Amino acid sequence: MSPELMSLMMFILLALFILTGMPLGFALATTATITGLIDYGFNIPALVGVFMNNTWGVMGNIIIVAVPLFILMAQLLERSQISEALFEALYIVVGKVNGGLGIAVVIVCVILAATTGIVGASVVGMTLLAVPTMLEKGYQKEMISGIVCAGGTLGILIPPSIMLVVYGGLTGLKETSVGNLFAGAVIPGFILAILYLAYVAIRCNINPKLGPPISSKEAAKYSATDKIMMTMKSLVPPLFLILSVMGTILFGIATPSEAAALGVIGAAILAAVYRKLSWEVIKQSSYNTLKITSMVMMLFVCGNLFSSEFLAIGGGDVITDLLVGGTLKDYPMVVMAIMLFAVFILGMFIDWVAILLITIPIFLPITMDLGFDPLWFSMLICITLQTSFLTPPFGYSLFYFAGAAPEGKYNMLAIYKGVMPFIFLQLAGIILCVIFPSIITYLPNLFFGQ
Repeated sequence: MSPELMSLMMFILLALFILTGMPLGFALATTATITGLIDYGFNIPALVGVFMNNTWGVMGNIIIVAVPLFILMAQLLERSQISEALFEALYIVVGKVNGGLGIAVVIVCVILAATTGIVGASVVGMTLLAVPTMLEKGYQKEMISGIVCAGGTLGILIPPSIMLVVYGGLTGLKETSVGNLFAGAVIPGFILAILYLAYVAIRCNINPKLGPPISSKEAAKYSATDKIMMTMKSLVPPLFLILSVMGTILFGIATPSEAAALGVIGAAILAAVYRKLSWEVIKQSSYNTLKITSMVMMLFVCGNLFSSEFLAIGGGDVITDLLVGGTLKDYPMVVMAIMLFAVFILGMFIDWVAILLITIPIFLPITMDLGFDPLWFSMLICITLQTSFLTPPFGYSLFYFAGAAPEGKYNMLAIYKGVMPFIFLQLAGIILCVIFPSIITYLPNLFFGQ
């Protein structure tokens, strides 16, 4: 069977298995097994040997050690309730301006993103904490859902991001090391946050009914000194944790895995300071870390089987010839746009881990053949993947929000409508990074050199 037909068969089988409701990891592994049996002439021992070597290679990847550590850090932080203290302080400080509570939510989401690196914790936490208050103050329902869902997705991009750790472990390139990816994601992440803040402030000033301020009487309960003290008290602990993780990586003091271990210690200290650290918290955090890490590793192993078999049958060459073998090779930006668009569309339907495992072994070599900076292109992929949490019909943030929102207040249509402006803001962020590559490359060059 020709490589073209084998490649097409793999994607058709994968789509069919996913549509039947099969878990994604099993769908990837089953597709790889069926294709591998055909490719190896039903030589089962040979195929098992190849799969064992691939799995051993994944398990021997030292970068992946950081995954459970960052997840454990996020689990401990979720129970330290730093978001509650920070939101309460910002509620008083910026709540008296139009859209002030929305601005507070985005700021808290940025802090959570820079400490936890997990979307679900940010979206669910802010939904439970902020949505009832915002509804009570008269915020438009769609505006609320858009702010919380978009702000929460920053956790997958702003370091320490699990996605960047997985990406760095997947490529094995010096240019796309976890340290470089972390540095490259900082400015794009904050640009997206600024776009969100600007949108909320402008829309709510044009139409105050979308996000009315809290009453002057409520804001006047606290003096300027009280507001400063409240803000500092709630900001300093998470900033300490951010410095202990990101600072040690960027300044070359620690590897990502070592920094993740420091982050776990810092998260435990913060939980103890907020009097939330107990044996039950440690036990539950460890159990959740085990479950999430097992899921990630299962996807990682199964995705590796799929991508390695796809490359073994010549699928990589098929895609390369399709994109750069004809007239398109003279238009590298068009090729890049096609790849980013493919990632964007895939993000509407499947998990970001699977998208990385399927596309990166194919797209990254094409990118390097076209002469693009692999770090720049990698960050464009990661920013595009962030939109997968917002894009209907299966954006994870949308379902996190729907599951945690006050009962009877939301339907999926209202949530979809709320996130649409923020999807366009994220696309605007991607365009900025395409036009000005230094947005991505400046900090990696500053801290790690060319």
